[in-house]
Amino acid sequence: MSDDGEKRAPGVEPDLRSRVDPRLLDILVCPVTRAELTYDPVRQELVSRAARLAYPIRDGVPIMLPEEARKLDD
Repeated sequence: MSDDGEKRAPGVEPDLRSRVDPRLLDILVCPVTRAELTYDPVRQELVSRAARLAYPIRDGVPIMLPEEARKLDD
């Protein structure tokens, strides 16, 4: 069986391996601004509006390195 987690249709909930523990989401903050993060389950990212960055979540683990973050356009 192949792992096609990256080719998920929009609006489809991620599988169990990709979910982040809600308790972890309560304590994580942006490492750049220390601002609150919002969870985007479709893109599997933690979004910092203050820093205009989106931190990826890989296999359920948030990658909180600014150099790994995607810059937000909007």
